[in-house]
Amino acid sequence: MNIGAVVEYIDQQKIISAVILSQQKGKLRLLNENSREVNFSENRLSHIAPLRLDTAQPRTTLVNSLKEITENRKKLSEAIDIRELWEILHEESGDIDISAMTLFCFDPPLTPDHEAAVIRAFFKDRLYFKFNKLLFAPYTPDQVKAKKRQIEETEKKEHIIQKGIQWLTAMSKSGNESARPDGAVLEILKSYYLFGSDSNTSAMARQMIKKSGLTTPDPLFNYFVRCGIWDTDENLDLLTLQVPTRFSDPVMQTAKKLSRTHAAVYKDPCRKDLTHLPLVTIDGQSTLDYDDAISLESTEGGYCLGIHIIDVGAYIKSGDPIDMAARQRGSSIYMPDDKLPMIPSSLSEDLCSLRQDELRPGISTLIQMNRFFEVRDYKIVPSIIKVHQQMSYTEANLLNGKNDPITSLYKIATLLREKRLKAGAIQITLPEVNVWLEENREIRYSKVDRENPSRMLVSEMMIFANSLMAKFLADNEVPAVFRSQAPPKQRLFSGIELALMPNFMQRKQLSRAVIGTTPESHSGLGVKAYVTATSPIRRYHDLLTQRQIKAILGFGQPYSKQELDEILQTISIPMVNAGRIQGSRKRYWLIKYLESVKGQDFEALVLERHRDYYNILIKEFMLEARMPASGYQLKSGDLIQVAIQHADARRNQLSLFPA
Repeated sequence: MNIGAVVEYIDQQKIISAVILSQQKGKLRLLNENSREVNFSENRLSHIAPLRLDTAQPRTTLVNSLKEITENRKKLSEAIDIRELWEILHEESGDIDISAMTLFCFDPPLTPDHEAAVIRAFFKDRLYFKFNKLLFAPYTPDQVKAKKRQIEETEKKEHIIQKGIQWLTAMSKSGNESARPDGAVLEILKSYYLFGSDSNTSAMARQMIKKSGLTTPDPLFNYFVRCGIWDTDENLDLLTLQVPTRFSDPVMQTAKKLSRTHAAVYKDPCRKDLTHLPLVTIDGQSTLDYDDAISLESTEGGYCLGIHIIDVGAYIKSGDPIDMAARQRGSSIYMPDDKLPMIPSSLSEDLCSLRQDELRPGISTLIQMNRFFEVRDYKIVPSIIKVHQQMSYTEANLLNGKNDPITSLYKIATLLREKRLKAGAIQITLPEVNVWLEENREIRYSKVDRENPSRMLVSEMMIFANSLMAKFLADNEVPAVFRSQAPPKQRLFSGIELALMPNFMQRKQLSRAVIGTTPESHSGLGVKAYVTATSPIRRYHDLLTQRQIKAILGFGQPYSKQELDEILQTISIPMVNAGRIQGSRKRYWLIKYLESVKGQDFEALVLERHRDYYNILIKEFMLEARMPASGYQLKSGDLIQVAIQHADARRNQLSLFPA
C-alpha cells in the first residue's frame, strides 16, 4: 500500500478520512482529518483511493487537504437518493459491487471521491441495502418493513431514555420536587429497582441512571416516595413477588351474585339441622373472618363434642372465578398494616364467616364421649349451624374454671394433648409476637403465650378435628391434601418444655413437613394421618380437603389424585410467597419500631455462635439478629443485655452491641 494514499476508516459510527504516513507488516500509521495520528490494520479500512498526498508537506497542509476531500465527498453523498435506487433495484438478484453502484448513482466521469461518497451514503442509510465489503444487496420489501419497525422502536426507546434522564436529573437536585415521570419511564425504573438485571428493560434503565449522574438505583425509592408513587413503608415484597392485591371485576361480580342467591343452601334436606347446638367461636379480638366453632352438650352417656367448620364450598364451586382467584393466592396474607384475603372480604367476613346469630352451612365433626371425656365414636355430617356466642381468647380465659362449658372444653383439650404427647408429639411452645398499626400509624405489639388455656383449647380442638377428618378420608380411600412429618433427627425433651433455648434447639431438629395426596404419619403432632380442613376461608389446601370430604358425603365428585397433584403444584409458589411476605413484613415493622428506641436496652438470648458473629434473640420481640463476635466470649443459652445501635427497616438492618 502506497505511502500518501488517501484512505477512510470507521470510528465510533463515523467515517474518517486519513493519509498513510508509513506501513509495516500490514500495520498502518495514519494522519486523520482531525490532525491525530492513529495506528490501524489495513483490513479495517472502508475505502482506499488511488489519490495520493505528498506526505512531505506540512502537517497542517495535509490535514486541510483531508478536510476538503471529506467535505466534497459529503456533498456528493447527499445527492444520492437511496430509496429511489432501491425502488429500481430491489427486484434484482445477486450482489452489486462498488463500481456498478457508483455508476447507478453518478454520471461519468467518475472519481475516487464518487466511489467514497457512495460508501458514505449507504453507511448513513442502511434501511434499504445490505452493505458488506464493498458489495450491496437490496433488502426485500418485507425486510425493509421490518427494519423500519426496528428503527421506529429504537427511536421510541431513545426518546423514553431521554425523558427518563431528564426526570432523574431533576429529582437528583436537592430539594427539587418534580411531577410524576412519564408512564413508560416510571414502569422501566420501577421494574429495574424491583428486579434488577432480570427486568426486561434493565438496559434502558441503566442508561437513564448512568447518564443522569447516578451510580446506583438506590435513590429511586425516595424519588418515587417524593412523587407519591410509593409510600414510605411500601411493601416491596408484594411487588417483587407479583402478589395480586385486588380481585378482578368478574370475581367481584360473582361474589356479589352469591350474596343475593345463597338462601337455598339453608333449605338443603341433605344437611343436618344443628342450629340448636350452642356454638361458640374463640378468636383474637381483631378477627373478622370466623371459620371454626365449637359446641359441647351433655348426653345420657357423657358428652357430644362438636367441631364445626364453615362450608365454603357450598358457595364457591371448583373452577368458578372466585375459586380460581383463591387458587392464584393460595392463602390469605396477614400483615401488621394490611390483609390480603384469599377470597373477597364480602365473603370471608360475611357470607363465609360464622357470624353470631346467622345461619350458615357447615361441615360438623360430632364426637361422642363418655363422662371421662374418652372418645367412643365420631361422625362427620353436612350441617346447618348458627353461632350463639363469639368470644375472644381473653374472655374464654376468664371463664375457665367457673363450671362453664369452657372449663369442660379445656379439660378435653388437656386430655387430647396428653394423648398426643404420649404418641410422640413434639410441642414447641415459643411465644408469638403480634404487631399491628393503630389508625395514626403508631406501631403496637403484644407478646402472646400460645400456651394460655384458651389458645391451647382452640389449637387442640382443631388438631383433633383435622386428624379425625384425615382418618375419615383415609378410611374411605379418597386422596386429599395430607400433611406428614418424619420423626425428628433428635428428640431433646418430652412433654411440655417452656424454656426458650430447648424449644429453639428442638425446632432445629425437626424434620421437614411434607404435603402429599396419600395419608402418612405426622410425628410432630403425634397422629397417624393429618389434613388441614379447619380454615377454608384462608387456606386453599383446606378448601380442597373440605371438598373431598363433602364428596364422600354425597356432595359432588372428588378430585382425582392427579388433579390434586396438579393443583398442589400450581399453588406451591403462592403458598411459599405468602409465608415469606408475612414473615418479612412483621420483621419490617418490628425493626421500624426499634428505629425509635435506639440506645435502649433489651434482654437477649444467645442462640448460636459463628466464627464472626453471634445469632441472638431479642426476647421482647422474639426477633433474631446478628451481633459481632469480636471481643466477647459467649455461649449458646447465655442471657445478655443488648442495646440497639442501628436500625433500618427498609434495608432490613439491625445492629446490636452488649449493653
